[in-house]
Amino acid sequence: MTTPLLELRDVHVSADDQPILKGVDLIVREGEVHALMGPNGAGKSTLASVVMGHPGYEVTSGQILLNGEDLASWSADERARAGIFLAFQYPESISGVSVIQFLRQAIAARKNLSELSVLEVRLDLGEWMDRLGMDPAFAERHLNEGFSGGERKRNEVLQMALLDPVVALLDETDSGLDIDALRVVARGVRTVREARPQMGVVIVTHYVKLLEELAPDHVHVLIDGRIVHSGGAEVADAIERNGYEHWRIGVA
Repeated sequence: MTTPLLELRDVHVSADDQPILKGVDLIVREGEVHALMGPNGAGKSTLASVVMGHPGYEVTSGQILLNGEDLASWSADERARAGIFLAFQYPESISGVSVIQFLRQAIAARKNLSELSVLEVRLDLGEWMDRLGMDPAFAERHLNEGFSGGERKRNEVLQMALLDPVVALLDETDSGLDIDALRVVARGVRTVREARPQMGVVIVTHYVKLLEELAPDHVHVLIDGRIVHSGGAEVADAIERNGYEHWRIGVA
């Protein structure tokens, strides 16, 4: 069997000496979509941040591997260059830096190039904006400044498309979106997946609506820092009907 793109082995994580993740195992293989669901405070966003290398969290035991390589000593920047992408729940705005300027620097770093021509970036950017149904003028706007919630999330999808990650972590990409905006963003994610079929995806979400659009291969229930159940799309349906009480009782 091929080496997983991403593997978590009995990962324990603390912040300020408080345990958050308490032994998480997860394997993401090429082309798979995994959904991580759970109530507030379960540790879902923490897991995504830890994989990305957020310095505010301490991995107290266990391993995180990318293509079989242990990431323990890698900075967030090194992980990004190696192909881990995190779409933030609340993307930051950067005044004075246009979308195309930001992407030029990010793509150069991802490809380990000292510099990338504006023309080369503009061509790729134009192609992807066309695929995603985005106005070309979007490229000249300052990054996330004055963007609506939907525009910020579509910009994250655009970044994911151009950076060609090994694994994409989508941290509550559906947060704050109405149903129409959610469908637009989901359609964008599907478009990227069609072009990058080898990419692994981990979706952190509270809601079933996004999963109805993206059809995950695996759904995991995270409660109190542990994955207490895994299955297919039927797990999300059960959560929609009954919430998390069944699994909370199991944890207790």
